[in-house]
Amino acid sequence: MTRFALPTSLLLTLTLALGCGEAEKPAPAKTPPASSTPAKDDHGHAHGHDGHGAGPHDGTLADWGGGKCHVEFTVDYDKQEATVYVLGDDEKTAVPIKASSILLNIKAPKFQIELTATPLDGEAEGTASRFVGKHESLGKVQEFAGSISGEVDGTPYVGDFQEEAHGEHVHDHKHK
Repeated sequence: MTRFALPTSLLLTLTLALGCGEAEKPAPAKTPPASSTPAKDDHGHAHGHDGHGAGPHDGTLADWGGGKCHVEFTVDYDKQEATVYVLGDDEKTAVPIKASSILLNIKAPKFQIELTATPLDGEAEGTASRFVGKHESLGKVQEFAGSISGEVDGTPYVGDFQEEAHGEHVHDHKHK
């Protein structure tokens, strides 16, 4: 067994056992109702990752905690702003966590942003399911890929995401 095999398997076991904020999980905030058809973004196609469709905010989903919860990446190019939502295992329900920030790492162009907790209406004080941050590189219309990391009840989580390529579609992003 390699030097990293035991710590990695221990971390994975703890992550799966503890879940996403199960110990002190406040009542979920209201989210928009899910549609029975795949969600589309403002430029006419769904984004997804690893079999996930678009999230309830038309963003790209990533697993956090082996499917126990998810994070959804969205970007507003005009505002040069990224928003990440923490969602439950159903990929729809907001899950407020006790964290003041989470970290967004983008692969290309390589940059990192600390996203600040921006609670949705009705979320308990000291918790948030929405995290927001700005960076000038978010103003360039492109498909982003990277990772989202944070800590929930002392357990670190990391989820990789990839906005999917559009195939033969013309890439005509419209700004919000």
